[in-house]
Amino acid sequence: MSILSQCLKFGSGTAAVVHAGNGDGVQPLSKIAIHKAVYALHENASVKAHPLVLGTKGGDSDWVTVEIEFPKPSEDDWIAVFSPANFRLKEFINGSSSICQPSDDMEQFPHICSAPIKYKYANDSDADYKKTGKSSLKFQLINQREDFSFALFSGGLSNPKLVAVSNVISFANPKAPLYPRLSQGKSWNEMTVTWTSGYNVIEAVPFVEWGMKEESQTRSPAGTLTFHQNDMCAPPARTVGWRDPGFIHTSFLKDLWPSSVYTYKLGHKLVDGSYVWSKSYSFKSSPYPGQDSLQRVVIFGDMGKAERDGSNEYSNYQPGSLNTTDQLIKDLKNIDIVFHIGDITYANGYISQWDQFTSQVERIASTVPYMIASGNHERDAPNSGSFYDGNDSGGECGVIAETMFYVPAENRAKFWYSTDYGMFHFCIADSEHDWREGSEQYKFIEKCLASADRRKQPWLIFVAHRVLGYSSSYWKDASFGEPMGRESLQGLWQKYKVDIAFFGHIHNYERTCPVYQGQCMHVGKSHYSGTVNGTIHVVVGGGGSHLSAFGPTQTSWSLYKDSDFGFVKLTAYNHSSLLFEYKKSSDGNVYDSFTISRDYRDVLACVHDGCEPTTLGS
Repeated sequence: MSILSQCLKFGSGTAAVVHAGNGDGVQPLSKIAIHKAVYALHENASVKAHPLVLGTKGGDSDWVTVEIEFPKPSEDDWIAVFSPANFRLKEFINGSSSICQPSDDMEQFPHICSAPIKYKYANDSDADYKKTGKSSLKFQLINQREDFSFALFSGGLSNPKLVAVSNVISFANPKAPLYPRLSQGKSWNEMTVTWTSGYNVIEAVPFVEWGMKEESQTRSPAGTLTFHQNDMCAPPARTVGWRDPGFIHTSFLKDLWPSSVYTYKLGHKLVDGSYVWSKSYSFKSSPYPGQDSLQRVVIFGDMGKAERDGSNEYSNYQPGSLNTTDQLIKDLKNIDIVFHIGDITYANGYISQWDQFTSQVERIASTVPYMIASGNHERDAPNSGSFYDGNDSGGECGVIAETMFYVPAENRAKFWYSTDYGMFHFCIADSEHDWREGSEQYKFIEKCLASADRRKQPWLIFVAHRVLGYSSSYWKDASFGEPMGRESLQGLWQKYKVDIAFFGHIHNYERTCPVYQGQCMHVGKSHYSGTVNGTIHVVVGGGGSHLSAFGPTQTSWSLYKDSDFGFVKLTAYNHSSLLFEYKKSSDGNVYDSFTISRDYRDVLACVHDGCEPTTLGS
């Protein structure tokens, strides 16, 4: 199928329905039938945007005022933001760039074959627009390496008619290095810094200047990656959702001292010898594995992104996203590492949204390691090797997540990895690849769990996106969660005495008792001590996307349920004491909690299906 045919077939909202948990949602940009847009330019219609130059004070975001005048207004008129500004096919025919490809069948040739990056209805801030034909809208734009223009459409989202196009505006330094994302490296004393810029390596050499706070600084080189339209696996990522991602750079800061504060800034050395710099950032390095100190971990899934300017109708798509982000920023001084366990942006093939997500979480991800797991909305695409064969990624098939964020995996196309943080050992599974017994990933999971030195790292945590354990929201064949997941993995969780297994995918919060084979193995709800008999399963998929309801069945192993937005915080005080807290994103208060206290001998103790072999020999 040609690119053009794919535009025509998959350009409308019918192609990007989101299936997440028990609820359905639609990626807002997919509602726009952009391939059906026609020209209806009106000589008396106008769209004017100002200021003309953004970020003049060095910022990577700015507010734009858009003034509209249209003598034939209607309730379904809307304003689209396009970037690059030169989006019309007419201009492509004259030699400008476009993702639309030439075709002999010009009657079906779309006038526009690139989705906008955001939109608002013309009457969004002025209820009298239909009477006056005049409106003034505010948009917040972030630096996305290209210029911008605003287009007025009539006919609603399903039958768009291009009425007027604004002047072009741009950022003062569109190629600037932006949106750093920290990640744990492959060793405990390594931190990676990934960022986005408009500079290819032939234009400028990327690096990070860094060092201990108030001490001499050093420089570390960065590698540069990108991806292309033909790397995408299906529409809309391969068609109307495509947008050039710029260049993604990663630098490895090695031989860090434990629990020390470092400062860093991103740099590019241009071919003329001059430098382009980012602003300065700082982070605290990881403690030595087993180090006895206060260590605080935040875990959530399915957050997505939202628009602070109210565009894109995101309040109906990821209504809790900004609340979660803001609560984490508010408590950032009391957070050491973050795990976002799948369904990162819900871009679903609209690639511009990845920049906007990295901008949204910049204050978090530039300060503490922002570790991600792969979810269905990052990986799943038909005939692409994903375990589930849907198109929840909108054709991204893992390429964007694997490039935009670093994880210490042996093969980032197989998104499973382990990482240590002080007294914690984390095993991150990839639920979108085969995890059944005998698979490559199953062998990794067992090796990861077995490698934990529980004297030094008593807190063993398993993470996956889909519920491979227990959830009251997901009922199938008289079972809860992914029954094959439990059948394959709960023997490993029990054998290696996993403390807590975290899952997303279902958009709510639920905590179980320490459970094994459907039975509670420990009494009590708020405190656990002694031997590790059974794993506590936690669904923490209420990061921001539309919420999932619970099923009608009351399960014996479910202790706490909440269909609301929130996240979990783990606090390890020492090798014997752990605090678990579930906080709501709306206010940051604790709504569920428990503590674990135990000694090393309790981890070693024999439990059902979790005993080391013994001999009667002497």
